[in-house]
Amino acid sequence: MKQIQMTQNPSFSLISTNKIIQMSDVSTSYDSKNFALEKINLSIDRGTNYAIVGQSGSGKSTLLKLMNGMMVPSSGVIKIDYTTPDMNNKKFKKMMHTIGYIPQSLGLVKNITVLDNILIGSLPRLNKIQSFLKKFPEHEIIEAKRIISLVGLTGKENRKTYMLSGGEKRRVAIARALMQKPTILLADEIVSELDHVTAKEIMDLVADAQKQMNLTAIMVHHDMQLALEYANRVAVIKEGHKILEIGVEGDTIVDFQTGDMTTEEIMEMYDDDTKK
Repeated sequence: MKQIQMTQNPSFSLISTNKIIQMSDVSTSYDSKNFALEKINLSIDRGTNYAIVGQSGSGKSTLLKLMNGMMVPSSGVIKIDYTTPDMNNKKFKKMMHTIGYIPQSLGLVKNITVLDNILIGSLPRLNKIQSFLKKFPEHEIIEAKRIISLVGLTGKENRKTYMLSGGEKRRVAIARALMQKPTILLADEIVSELDHVTAKEIMDLVADAQKQMNLTAIMVHHDMQLALEYANRVAVIKEGHKILEIGVEGDTIVDFQTGDMTTEEIMEMYDDDTKK
């Protein structure tokens, strides 16, 4: 049986260049009546793999939307690389391309090729005419083919995306995000509905890319076991509240945030997800 150790929660007020994402008392609502997220505090180190785990409707996807500026909080402060994520913030708009976002739907264009889908990630670097005509420079095409090899899709660059398997489509979505040359990768349930072997392959791919490109990867999961296996830290979200933040050090689950859950409840959650 793994044991829970308690460590002191670091102060949010201490500013460090190592922190790429910081949230302080962040709350948000879709209807101005009920909170989708309430009083969220997060501090994510640059270049790490961070997972967000919780049941459907707990607020996990909303958390990612706050990070990429698709939503703004009702209250509290968010800083992404010390910039407020807001589509109306000119400074943030200039850095948006550094945030690779993979939604649950993947957002792929089904009737175009793998290569063309991936090249979409380079659009922010093109001038207006190139972008409008989708005239990609040769060096961008070469880079896209390099990334195709990196994600294991060599030989499928000219295949229409709708012809691919579920795992292959996820590889295309990852490749398109990597084509942006991001510093942050946000992925929402990217391995949901995949069998265990394929899910592991996709997670290995993200882990390799994260290390090679020094990415900060933030991934939403249902599977606690998978999250603990790959992430440096795991935030547990329940009914809009961050109730726990845990990680694995050797054979020990370490609690970085004192919550209301007991050791037995945490382990029961872990064991339940292992059986799924």
